[in-house]
Amino acid sequence: MYARRRRNYFVLMGVCLTLFVGAWSVVRLWSVPVAVGMCLVAMVIPPLAAIVGNRRGPDDHWWDESGDPESDRWWDELDRHDHR
Repeated sequence: MYARRRRNYFVLMGVCLTLFVGAWSVVRLWSVPVAVGMCLVAMVIPPLAAIVGNRRGPDDHWWDESGDPESDRWWDELDRHDHR
């Protein structure tokens, strides 16, 4: 799961950089308004990439990343009670 989120994050950020660099190195030569539009689209991508990169799956124990064995036992007991 982690690898998929990481790959999706880097793909989105790659698209963002491609739009931004392409807008001002190539597209601006033909149309400045289109280049500005491309930058506006690129501006929206980083927050979305952060959301995608930090999203957790239903099996991820995002609430307990301490590695404390006592805490792990407590969460396991809580999970057993939830599934009954």
